[in-house]
Amino acid sequence: MAKITKTSQEELRQQNVAEAVSKTEEFFKKNGKLIYGIVIGVLVVALCILAYNRFILQPKKAQATDQMVKAEQWFQAGEYELALNGDDNDLGFADILDQYGSKAGKAVYLYAGICQLRTGAFEEAIATLKKYDGEDPILLSRAQACIGDCYVELEDYGKAIAAFEKAAATVDNAFAAAYLLKAGIAAEANGEPEKALGFYKTIKEQWNNAPEAMEIDKYITRIETAE
Repeated sequence: MAKITKTSQEELRQQNVAEAVSKTEEFFKKNGKLIYGIVIGVLVVALCILAYNRFILQPKKAQATDQMVKAEQWFQAGEYELALNGDDNDLGFADILDQYGSKAGKAVYLYAGICQLRTGAFEEAIATLKKYDGEDPILLSRAQACIGDCYVELEDYGKAIAAFEKAAATVDNAFAAAYLLKAGIAAEANGEPEKALGFYKTIKEQWNNAPEAMEIDKYITRIETAE
């Protein structure tokens, strides 16, 4: 068997490189227009995205944020109807959602949902609050609890209990006690005293420093006495 010398190996390598370069050049000759077209297309798309962000999206976000100021003031003052629907001069959260969506921030869904709850639009409030997906666990749990409040008003106690349980599981502080108390009251209204008793005992055992724990014994005693 013939021995391949170091020189022949180098020549073979150079030949392979030359063939690869030749094939590459041939490929570009045949497909150059297509490749350049793709590159130009990608650049155009990138420029369009940048232009949209700079000249359309960012200005709309700024406008939406500006519109939120008055609505938030009404909300803080407890003027929920005005906060939701606005007046002749300023938009409310409902109009902000219609015109800007979530460009004003995710919190607009929470604000609007609470306003709908406070003004008796319970079905609409549920739909709006379910769209809130902020990262703050306290606000997330508040949204879930408000959904539970809506279901209580609609006398759908099963769904109310589930919402309150989810709210309590979302937050790791004393707010959980308030949501568990709501779950217990809803369970009693739903004819499930044993389930309610479980919620009350959890408050007593796990959240004994929460304000709700101060009077939780009367809830526990009422159920145990009835049994």
